[in-house]
Amino acid sequence: MAIFPQTRTAAPPPPAAPPTHPAEASGDSARLPFLRHIGPNWYASVMGTAIVASAGAMLPVDVPGLRAACTAVWVLSALLLLAVLTARAGHWLCHRDQARAHLLDPAVAPFYGCLSMALMAVGGATLTVGQDVVGARAALAVDVVLFVAGTVIGLVAAVAVPYLMVVRHRPAPGTASPVWLLPLVAPMVSASQGALLVPHVSAGQGREALLLACYAMFGLSLLATLVVLPLVFSRLVHHGPLPLALTPTLFLVLGPLGQSTTAVNQLADAAPGAVGAPYASAFGAFAVLYGVPVMGFALLWLALATAMVVRAARNGMGFAMTWWAFTFPVGTCVTGAAGLARHTGLDALTWLAVALYVALVAAWAAAGTRTALGVVSGALTAAPVPPRPATARTT
Repeated sequence: MAIFPQTRTAAPPPPAAPPTHPAEASGDSARLPFLRHIGPNWYASVMGTAIVASAGAMLPVDVPGLRAACTAVWVLSALLLLAVLTARAGHWLCHRDQARAHLLDPAVAPFYGCLSMALMAVGGATLTVGQDVVGARAALAVDVVLFVAGTVIGLVAAVAVPYLMVVRHRPAPGTASPVWLLPLVAPMVSASQGALLVPHVSAGQGREALLLACYAMFGLSLLATLVVLPLVFSRLVHHGPLPLALTPTLFLVLGPLGQSTTAVNQLADAAPGAVGAPYASAFGAFAVLYGVPVMGFALLWLALATAMVVRAARNGMGFAMTWWAFTFPVGTCVTGAAGLARHTGLDALTWLAVALYVALVAAWAAAGTRTALGVVSGALTAAPVPPRPATARTT
């Protein structure tokens, strides 16, 4: 789900960055210049790759060779995570002025939620398909470490980024962006990934506590999304379409919708071994009663976002890192539909999951290919082009 220092939403200039560190003034900022513009949005490529592996493994159909293909994609996602973590560490070490500027930029700071989701996406894929390579015990250990780290980072981002928006960013009226959802959806990813770990916790207080903690993070993310989503739609209605390069970010709205549906279904699977019978059966019913209406709204938003992207493409929308927004959010709808198919037995939901997965793979291939070409050519690591001045509504 993702965007990008190369683009900016209309907002007042961020406050001036703090005085540069002496090391930067002496020329440290010139070291490894290709890392200067590697922002937190690059974690979206990790998320989008990992979800291809885990969503494929969760499909409620048996496709010959799919498991092996998902395992190969998991390996790629793990390598991407290591590469982006290394690049981001180099960015902070060599370009601290730019890193601080990112935190003070309302268009970039929300992407710090992507670090949390990238860690957990790879961890979940490791437990789901990576165990075929590294073994069940090693896969569980990796997932636990990445889940704990991702959850802590995600909860911090869910508080810190809105705090910065209020006291430092102060975005102008009418500049709400789907990007604002990124730090808020991270706890929802924790809820769904934590459900996979519930059966591995010893029965008793610990298992029940993890299950209910996941439901608490589900509620945290859901209610925060319900606060932000009306602002996003209001911005579209009153100020017109997003800039061309930002149009793919409309797909980010699918993230909390699909991920919440995934979470309630996976938590319903884990509930019987963690809580008593009345609550376990209630959680199973809630998974369907919540998931079906939300999946319906997700399909409505998918149609609207697709229409806006088609419009933008006809008006000259080119490739940008925002294309990764076509991957992870759609992947969460795949896992959400697969969970509903598992609990209802409806073939229609099974084929919905398959159709969405086909779209996910196509989007991932397109975004991945263009990103690789952009990295090789240096276009994606160059300084961003200053955006054009904001214009009035266009038709």
